Amino acid sequence: MQVTGIYGLMTERSMQEPTLLLLTALADVPRHGYALLQEVSVISGGRVKLRTGTLYGALDRLLGQGLVRVEREEVVEGRARRTYALSDSGREVLAVEAERLHAVAAEAQRRLSAAARKPKLSPGFAS
Repeated sequence: MQVTGIYGLMTERSMQEPTLLLLTALADVPRHGYALLQEVSVISGGRVKLRTGTLYGALDRLLGQGLVRVEREEVVEGRARRTYALSDSGREVLAVEAERLHAVAAEAQRRLSAAARKPKLSPGFAS
């Protein structure tokens, strides 16, 4: 399946789950790193627990792609803290990916429902 990428290019890849989770975590309010780690865990139902190095590597990549931006920088307890926000292009990319996922899930549900209504055939026969 081809989808339009962030720069209008056709790609064969869908968004990786950690990227999807990070963009989703930033969709409602800006967050700093630790809050992002917690929010990704909440959104994924505890399935995904990003490591700090993975988080900041992903944020650097998303900053470079223009999908997130630094909302503010401050010093808290002697340590620099950046708060990240979803950029306008990040919001567009997330909306496209959410729509793609919704369409695929709806089709999967439709086919599962249709299969459940079909009579079962003997083993070895295709339907």
